[in-house]
Amino acid sequence: MASASADGARVLVASNRGPVSYALDESGELTARRGGGGLVSGLSAIGPEAGAVWVCSALSDGDREAVRRGVGEPGVRMLDIDAATHADAYNGIANSVLWFVHHMLYQTPLEPVFDAEFRRQWASYEAYNRAFAEALAEEAAQGAAVLIQDYHLVLVPRMLRELRPDLRIGHFSHTPWAPPEYFRMLPDDIAAKVLSGILGADRAAFLTQRWADAFTDCCHAVLGPGIPSGTRIGVHGLGADADFLRRRAHEADVDERMGALREQIGTAPDGSPRRSIVRVDRTELSKNIVRGLLAYGQLLEDRPSWRERVVHVALAYPSRQDLKVYRDYMDEVRRVASAINSRYGTADWTPVVLHLKDDFARSLAAYRLGDVALVNPIRDGMNLVAKEVPVVSDEGCVLVLSREAGAYEELGDDAVVVNPYDIGGTARALHEALSMSPGERAERTKRLAAGATALPPTQWFLAQLRALDA
Repeated sequence: MASASADGARVLVASNRGPVSYALDESGELTARRGGGGLVSGLSAIGPEAGAVWVCSALSDGDREAVRRGVGEPGVRMLDIDAATHADAYNGIANSVLWFVHHMLYQTPLEPVFDAEFRRQWASYEAYNRAFAEALAEEAAQGAAVLIQDYHLVLVPRMLRELRPDLRIGHFSHTPWAPPEYFRMLPDDIAAKVLSGILGADRAAFLTQRWADAFTDCCHAVLGPGIPSGTRIGVHGLGADADFLRRRAHEADVDERMGALREQIGTAPDGSPRRSIVRVDRTELSKNIVRGLLAYGQLLEDRPSWRERVVHVALAYPSRQDLKVYRDYMDEVRRVASAINSRYGTADWTPVVLHLKDDFARSLAAYRLGDVALVNPIRDGMNLVAKEVPVVSDEGCVLVLSREAGAYEELGDDAVVVNPYDIGGTARALHEALSMSPGERAERTKRLAAGATALPPTQWFLAQLRALDA
């Protein structure tokens, strides 16, 4: 590996998905779509003098064609990793193994199966991580800071350390971390490689202390006592970007969506506005949308007084539809919503208003008008929806929050907390939230918003960067 040039990047980010994606139309024209989020705003905050570089993977045919044509954004290096290798690494290992382990989602009598096919896909995962490590080594100036993101790239810190021992390397996990008794479901050698990979970093950081503690517990269980002295453990609880959200939530398209949602919610038989329970999620298995719908149905069954007086606005956006288990889950969301509407609906009242097309303006509209926000994941690294709703709510919104969300550590005191597996308990929590006085609802929302914005995305990114220098 050649050494980096003196004018290489002094700050680098590595993640599976980059800040820009490309679409290829039928005429062969490429169009770019720029994303947002904490990493984008964080990199922009450090200023152009850092010569920052974002290393990411080509995810689509449009991305790969952009790389081949030399089309790209300044400061972004997109890797044209073989599509089959990427599919094995991303869908086969990252999303079908590591994601399932950390979210404790396996149906263990049947899954997982660590067979020859798994070993073949693991080899692709190693090759995928190696491509990132080599690219980072090439791009980095002497002593540069490198922030590596998430479960797609857990092997990169160790690989990069071997190539460039001069670099300051951080790894950040955006997911939960499984406890040792679940993590050790992985084959022993693979579990050791995952942990040792991250321990190649100077600093391994997590969204909550709970996930950081689980990581260190796994290290003790798998690798033996003691974290290597060269690796420090940190916690950075990503917050909501209040300025952006409040500004964006009052643009014309959001007002338009609010009008449409209010029309769908309608009015109660006595002429008063109906109450609304909102949820905004991707249809990931961990988000627990089906149990949320079942809890709402249980509320209508147990508390008939809420019939025709409340609507569940469920925005369940597609996720990972290239995996069959996710397509099946989307179908189940549709089925349960339809069953509730068939059982309880009337000519003038649709109990569940379900939207399946991703629409950020509609999400913000739901945030603004919701009386209750249901956030009941089985397990979640943080859950930004729980933080975003109180920031933009117009009249105050009661947060019904799973104790298994990372956000529970920061927001639990002012939320109505639920066990995500307990449908009856969640139904009772929804009743409590709907029955809360406007004054208490407003006060809780104010405190939730303050907690939710304690470490906004730019500061979250810069805090990790500063911690590498400590």
